Amino acid sequence: MKERFAGFVLMTAIVPMALLGYLILVLVGFFGKTERGRSGVRALDHFVNASVFNGLAWESVSSHAWRMREKRWAKLVIWVTNLFHDNHCMRSNKREQAVVDLVLEKGLHHQTIK
Repeated sequence: MKERFAGFVLMTAIVPMALLGYLILVLVGFFGKTERGRSGVRALDHFVNASVFNGLAWESVSSHAWRMREKRWAKLVIWVTNLFHDNHCMRSNKREQAVVDLVLEKGLHHQTIK
């Protein structure tokens, strides 16, 4: 119960900042430094993976799709990304799998507030 309460309190503060961050990301995308925009998009990608696709917060949607490539949603993600970049999901997974393995090995995906 502590974890749910702490999550609620934290999300009450984070959601407005996330919306502000998204608006800033849009502005940076048009007028700012590419590196800053890339970092913001990567963070958003990881957020979507964790919240929408029930993946690890340390992994992108593309890498997660490659690991789950037999699932219908993953096949769709792989197909769409291949329209823009050949083997994107496979490359993402190759780049990120060491991080995923470390997270799982160290138990960083387990509950932290007890």
